[in-house]
Amino acid sequence: MDDRAQSGRFASEPEPAEAPPLSVRAGKIGVLLINLGTPDGTSYWPMRRYLKEFLSDRRVIETNPALWWLILNGVVLVKRPIASGAKYRSIWNEELDESPLRTITRCQAEKVAAALATYPEVVVDWAMRYGSPPIASRVEALVSQGCDRLLAFPLYPQYASATTATANDKVFDTLKTLRVQPAIRTVPPYPDDPVYIQALADSIRTHLAALDWEPEAILASFHGLPQSYVDRGDPYQEQCAETTEALREALGPLGPKLKLTFQSRFGRAEWLKPYTDKTVEALAREGVKRIAVVSPGFAADCVETVEEIAVENKEIFLEHGGEAFSYIPCLNDSDEGIGVLVHLIERELAGWV
Repeated sequence: MDDRAQSGRFASEPEPAEAPPLSVRAGKIGVLLINLGTPDGTSYWPMRRYLKEFLSDRRVIETNPALWWLILNGVVLVKRPIASGAKYRSIWNEELDESPLRTITRCQAEKVAAALATYPEVVVDWAMRYGSPPIASRVEALVSQGCDRLLAFPLYPQYASATTATANDKVFDTLKTLRVQPAIRTVPPYPDDPVYIQALADSIRTHLAALDWEPEAILASFHGLPQSYVDRGDPYQEQCAETTEALREALGPLGPKLKLTFQSRFGRAEWLKPYTDKTVEALAREGVKRIAVVSPGFAADCVETVEEIAVENKEIFLEHGGEAFSYIPCLNDSDEGIGVLVHLIERELAGWV
């Protein structure tokens, strides 16, 4: 018996067709950019709705649920909407009647979509973990457009359960309601990604070159996190340090001036140190006259950067003897910022496109 008979095939049988490459798919691919969130307005009730959703998240507040419910509804949601509303009003985009975070995130999505136009199967959208547009509605919109694969992109370079994890949780919660689920990938944190670090370094150098003075110190201010979260295993502090060290190296001669700090404390618990506001005050008291601050943990400027850093911390520095203060904007929707997002998306879509 010849080889064909032994193999179970004869001359009349056609050769089997080659299997198609694994990257070939019939449907579209959804890319969802996810940022923290924003209120729909600055008056009491929109602020209260936003804060209630945000501060009711068990990923954000890990305090005893029953105790926190009493504190949240009896104290925080009575007073905080007024104070927070005033901060948001000071930075509000009056022309579009929305927060800068919403404006910038929308622009990021539009520019990323344009940059990925060479991939006709890719559909780009954006959502907020808290407030609108909600994650569920945008996931459903992508699926309705024929997306059978989904890349969720929480816009946080450093991983924290209170940011990255809760954004992914919401995506997964939405998938649980669907009869036919898309395949899912999530973009991992990128604290020392070379493209991200180089974009940060370039933005710092460009900003400082436009000043008529040179800073004696540069603070890399990251959003704070309760120390207890890190003690329980959250890698956030370590990843912030990784970003700072990589950025310090990329800055060359400016590197030794870079100092790591943490901002935006809430409540009485101990948070990650050193605190940005206390560091700003201490530097001024020590005789430092000129500082600049950058916020590498934010992909887009928001109330924590434009108001808390650029206004509040500037006031602290000047009140205690400082003379010159400059806030270095986030990468936002700059060419460098979009380049980082596209780089990470293309990397994570490997095998799908």
